[in-house]
Amino acid sequence: MADYLVKSLIDDGMFRAYVVDATDTVAEAQRRHDTWSSATAALGRTLIGTMLLSTSLLKGKEKLTVKVNGHGPVGAIVVDGNADGTVKGYLQYPHISLPLNEKHKIDVKKAVGVNGMMTVTKDQGLGQPYTGQVPLISGELGEDFTYYLAKSEQIPSSVGVSVFVQPNNTVKVAGGFMIQVMPGATDEAIARLEQRIKEMPMVSELLLDGQTPEDILKLLFKDEKVKILQKMPVAFKCDCSKDRFAKSLAAIQPKAIQEMIDEDHGAEAVCHFCGNKYQFSEADLRDILARAQAK
Repeated sequence: MADYLVKSLIDDGMFRAYVVDATDTVAEAQRRHDTWSSATAALGRTLIGTMLLSTSLLKGKEKLTVKVNGHGPVGAIVVDGNADGTVKGYLQYPHISLPLNEKHKIDVKKAVGVNGMMTVTKDQGLGQPYTGQVPLISGELGEDFTYYLAKSEQIPSSVGVSVFVQPNNTVKVAGGFMIQVMPGATDEAIARLEQRIKEMPMVSELLLDGQTPEDILKLLFKDEKVKILQKMPVAFKCDCSKDRFAKSLAAIQPKAIQEMIDEDHGAEAVCHFCGNKYQFSEADLRDILARAQAK
């Protein structure tokens, strides 16, 4: 089944809950960037967290960018998210595979590091994008997204993100949840939810058992009234194109374009986000040079 995200309202507005199966999304990112286990988990969790943020905070054509840099072995992680549930992302060092942690799980904290920041930039089409920044408090990323929501968006929340990576570095399952506490939530309801989250297995373990996002919602809210608001498809999707790279080339110094023609007899552009490669022949570059000089 294709990836999808469920948006729901709990007990007539005490909580807003989102649960997503993002297995194919993270698998596509792993394939495109050839990430090894630790890097796959770090990038995958950031993709899922960004997806949860963007589908809850954005509307229409708005978009956001999440940058995580804890100065760990995987380096900086950059993910773009859209209101429609599509994401794209990359990290600096994809070939990172560290020993398992004391819980015999992938050591995401060590891969990401904790000596750095999470930065979220929202472009709402109003000219100046809004940027919020918080220090990394965990490096496991779920808690870091939770901290960002509390500090920068003033939304008390709980975020869980997890990726199960197989020995050959491919992704078996990946998913996550986000629960936002609404103003009408009672202390009793919040305490009950906190206990369930504490006792609940990781989302990846539930997905491995064949649970759906709807099943996970029922597990989180056993006795509460769950109203499904929307089911939406989600995916890894990049909007790069040869034409967009051509426009970027046209913006550089004409001398540099001429050097590509004289010395390299062409050029290759590679998209950081998806790994797609675009070839520019001498004729292509001459056309771009002519446009650049005509400005």
